[in-house]
Amino acid sequence: MSFSREIAPKIDPKIRPLCLKCRGTKNLCGKSRCPIIAKYFSKVGKRREFNLDTDFLDGNSPPSVFIGRYKYPKVSVGPLVPPEKGDTSILSTPEKWFGQAEMDDIIESRGKLARGKKRLKKGIEITDGLSREVERTRYIALSKRPAESEVKFNKKLSESFRLDNRSQPHGPSAEMKRFEVGTMKSDSNLEKIFYDEDLKSEPAVINLYEKGVRISRIQDLFMVGGTGLDQNRRFVPTRWSITAVDDIIGKNLRERIKTYRPIDEYRIHTADYLDNRWVVILTPTLWQYELVEAFYPETTWNPSRNRIAIFGDREDIQGRSEYASLGGCYYAARLAVAEKLEGEKRQAGAIVLREAHSGYILPVGVWNVRESVRNALKTKSRKFDSRNKIYSYLKHNLDLSLEEWKSVSKLLSYGRAQQRIEEFF
Repeated sequence: MSFSREIAPKIDPKIRPLCLKCRGTKNLCGKSRCPIIAKYFSKVGKRREFNLDTDFLDGNSPPSVFIGRYKYPKVSVGPLVPPEKGDTSILSTPEKWFGQAEMDDIIESRGKLARGKKRLKKGIEITDGLSREVERTRYIALSKRPAESEVKFNKKLSESFRLDNRSQPHGPSAEMKRFEVGTMKSDSNLEKIFYDEDLKSEPAVINLYEKGVRISRIQDLFMVGGTGLDQNRRFVPTRWSITAVDDIIGKNLRERIKTYRPIDEYRIHTADYLDNRWVVILTPTLWQYELVEAFYPETTWNPSRNRIAIFGDREDIQGRSEYASLGGCYYAARLAVAEKLEGEKRQAGAIVLREAHSGYILPVGVWNVRESVRNALKTKSRKFDSRNKIYSYLKHNLDLSLEEWKSVSKLLSYGRAQQRIEEFF
């Protein structure tokens, strides 16, 4: 289920929450290129994080890979490599960024990563006829540590910065003529899954997650066709891979927590990062989940100068059968919530509220949602014994009024008609 509303005086009747629903992925406005992405690209595209004027790059890949979606299924595959040696792992480990990297830090660090590209001639299927550069890209995803890499491009690298709603930004890109990898040691957990061609993708992803492999590493393996049955292995564009892995893990955790006893009180966890305010409400009910995002004027995904765009999606105990209109953000936040509840071996409902304020001017990827909700849930909770006290807290701690949140949030409104019996005593 999805629902939306715009909040503000009716100054510009043409503005709708279309951008918040699309996020540069669905071309809902009918334009060939997302005007929001183009706007922010024009602001950061010429920053000088990448100062090489060369067609050759020698550095240590974090390791990290990128697979495009244009001309699907004949997409481009390749590594992300900075002009730096040593431990570059932080450049591609979003799990470590929360509270440590601000917007300028993300632009600077991710702008260092150049993307080598090799077009797949026969499509996304993993076959024996892959080029040397593509094969090496697959194997670099297994590396335990930053991998020594040399890339020869077909043209000089220009100073540029690429944006995407779901994946982290990166620097310039060009077709590869040659890609060499030095001696590298593979991560044993990734390697085992990579060579197990009798294990389906979903159990493979869960296997890695349960062994403590970072989600960002699982996503890299997934996108290079490193999981699944032999005959089913495919390259997966980066933006799809990120959401697929979040969805697989989140659904698995959700099914587990549905067997646990609900929590005994209402809880609120909060976090602030990149000028986003997050409030996570856990309710003493069976599993139900909702994400509602409010973007203030002239922030990412709200080009309006005078209106707040607000949008939400939810599911009940049965889950949902259709793809969430909020896209990858929905699945990233759900994973974080389910992860917390699984850790406690308890069940709850969850309402995640997000206020994106004026400083949030750049789409940095859904890792921001996952890691922000994860970190919110690590904070000490505020506990309440009734929904009315939750409402009172929200009135005093969110900029948007409670009435406006309720106008979109089904689960916030649900409580008036469906109180717990304990609340009458």
